[in-house]
Amino acid sequence: MINIRSKSEIEMMKIAGQITGEALKRIEEAVKPGVTTAELDRIADKYIRSQGCKPSFKNYGGFPGSVCASVNDVIIHGFPNHKPLKEGDIVSIDVGACYKGYHGDAARTFAVGKIAPETQRLLDVTKASFFEGIKFAKEGFRISDISGSVQKYVEENGFSVLRDYCGHGVGAQLHEEPDVPNYVIKGDRGPRLRAGMVIAIEPMVNMGKKEYYIADNDWEVMTADGKPAAHYENTVLITNGEPVLLTLVD
Repeated sequence: MINIRSKSEIEMMKIAGQITGEALKRIEEAVKPGVTTAELDRIADKYIRSQGCKPSFKNYGGFPGSVCASVNDVIIHGFPNHKPLKEGDIVSIDVGACYKGYHGDAARTFAVGKIAPETQRLLDVTKASFFEGIKFAKEGFRISDISGSVQKYVEENGFSVLRDYCGHGVGAQLHEEPDVPNYVIKGDRGPRLRAGMVIAIEPMVNMGKKEYYIADNDWEVMTADGKPAAHYENTVLITNGEPVLLTLVD
């Protein structure tokens, strides 16, 4: 079932989204050569709890961290660890905050110091593909309109979108219906968007081929060719007009 959120639910989700976005801002300020992803995890955890929220990811399905910290060829679901980040790395941080039972969910990929031009282009295209997708995040369009727009933009720029993993509904559960793929599934246009729906749109983009494998910890999703990947996500409220990005903060 796809939930249509009430005004009171949306107000709580706005708070959850704001805190999620602010947590990412604090992480962005801390990312530099020498810092560990375990430290970034602590920064997010401390801030989220200080705002009267709970980290959505902590112990979710057994996940050990308050953030997913995915470095270089780890596409998503990276475990925070004590290995220092190096100049030229990229790190994707996915984080959620739960306020009074309602979630916000967002991700960004950050450069660690100076990175290669093609890697920067990967980050730029991934972010831009999200904004291509939300052109269709309006009442009356279908999920597949978002999916097709993301896929088209990414592939026109020479990159590939991860298969099998996708965006999703957000609300009282971190992951709800509907699925929001970043690629078109033949014969499946997806549900029609309605005002009051809240979805996470999250392009996951590989510099090389779309193929992946899952690490021995059964969580981390890795590029099969060892090339880097990037991730960009916001929690999006569908309205009668333009979409509202609940996790995007100035």
